[in-house]
Amino acid sequence: MEINDAKVCKPRGRPLSFDRDKALEQAMHVFWQRGYEAASIAELTAAMGITAPSLYTAFGDKERLFLEAIERYALGPAGGYPRALEEEPTAHGAIKRLLEEAAEELTRPCHPRGCMVVMAATNCSEASSHIQAALAKRRAAADSGLRCRIEQGIRDGELPAKTDAAALASFYSTVYQGMSIQAKDGASHESLLATAAAAMRAWPSAGPTTKETA
Repeated sequence: MEINDAKVCKPRGRPLSFDRDKALEQAMHVFWQRGYEAASIAELTAAMGITAPSLYTAFGDKERLFLEAIERYALGPAGGYPRALEEEPTAHGAIKRLLEEAAEELTRPCHPRGCMVVMAATNCSEASSHIQAALAKRRAAADSGLRCRIEQGIRDGELPAKTDAAALASFYSTVYQGMSIQAKDGASHESLLATAAAAMRAWPSAGPTTKETA
C-alpha cells in the first residue's frame, strides 16, 4: 500500500468543529511515540482534543489516520532527508549532511525521539502486515534515493567505478536506522554526530587525485 494511495475520508455535511491540521499533528506525535498498534483510539482522541466519532468523520479510521500522519512526518520532520540528497553537489556531502542533520532531528526535545517510520515498524505484528508493507515501501524509496545519489557520484568520478552502490546505500541506511534506535534509547546529539563521523570514514576513496570532501 502506497502512503499516497491512502484515501482521506472528507467530512460531509456540517463543517468540522476543530482544526483538522492541528489534530493531525497531535495524532502524528502519538503514533511517533507509541507506534501504530500501541496507540489506542482513546489516546489519539485525547491528544487530538476530539471525540471518536469526530475522528472517524474527519479521517475515516485509525489506519487512514496513521497513513496521513506518516505522510505529514515525511513532509515535515523527515523532509531534510531528500533535500540533502538533492541539494548537495557531491554524494559524500549529501550523505554526510543527511546523517548530521539526522543526529539533530532525531534528538530534538520538541517531539518524540527517533525516526517515526523506523520506530513505528518495530511495533507492528502480523495483524498489521499492510501497515508494515506501507512502511517498508517508504523505507525502500529512501534507500533507492541513497543508491541513486551514490550512482551519480560514481558517474561523476567521485567514487571508484567498481563501487557497489546498493551495498553502500544499504550501509548508510542501516547507520541511519541505528541512529534512530540509539536516539530512542536516549543517545545525545553529540553521540549521534560521532556515529555519523565514524560512518563517513568508511566512505570509499576514488584515488589519490580526488580531494577529500570537507
